[in-house]
Amino acid sequence: MGLYMSHLTDDPNDSRLTHGSDSEPVGQAEVYLVLSEEERRKGFIRPVRQSYIHVGVGGTEGSLKDGACGALTTMGQELAETYARQPTFYGSTYCVYCRMHRPVGEFIWANTSERVGS
Repeated sequence: MGLYMSHLTDDPNDSRLTHGSDSEPVGQAEVYLVLSEEERRKGFIRPVRQSYIHVGVGGTEGSLKDGACGALTTMGQELAETYARQPTFYGSTYCVYCRMHRPVGEFIWANTSERVGS
């Protein structure tokens, strides 16, 4: 299991933010965007989940696709609450094993078959 740790901001204009997916391994971004605490306090439309598995597009935990690694990544509470409040907020997320930001459709929430970002 890998832990997704970085600095957070709710400022979408923060110059340290990165965007999109990676084609080569990279470290985690210096900072990640989250919804403001005020917005997260309004409640969640999905359960707050902190861990997801890299399974590839169309893959499952038992059947990986597209070169997915099957690794479990765990993120901090604020990131998890952002996904729970607005599931489509992110287009990509980080895999700690592959060391890449990949499209959210390549991941499922741990202990579910539910796609991240859906």
